[in-house]
Amino acid sequence: MDIRKIKKLIELLENSGLGEIEIKEGDDAIRISRNAPFVETVMAAPAAVAPVAAAAEQAEEATDDKAGLPEGHAVTSPMVGSFYAAPSPESKNFVEVGSKVKVGDTLCIIEAMKIFNEIESDKAGRVVAILKEPGDPTEFGEPLFIID
Repeated sequence: MDIRKIKKLIELLENSGLGEIEIKEGDDAIRISRNAPFVETVMAAPAAVAPVAAAAEQAEEATDDKAGLPEGHAVTSPMVGSFYAAPSPESKNFVEVGSKVKVGDTLCIIEAMKIFNEIESDKAGRVVAILKEPGDPTEFGEPLFIID
């Protein structure tokens, strides 16, 4: 997004009674808030990157933690953040236990650094277990759902 457009958006926000403005153009998005002391700009949400050794160690720990989980495919968290089962507190959950899902269906949202990342199913099947409650913290590689 062009810096001139961003400056123009800031001017529009200052001259209006709005507290926040968010604009999306394709993969680019910007949110400007009067209440926050910073301007947040997102250019296509990148996947979380962890050092290779730490990622391998966390994957090993996640595998060890799977001992008490139901049988099936575990959908794991790709990042550290907070788990949310629905797009908003008033909305119904993306999936429930027993829901049938296809590859690419949204299962939940992980909030990381004020950015909401949709977590999609990487396997078709039926949701056997939801391992987190709304607001629970998540770790990289931690199981979130079991799909059979």
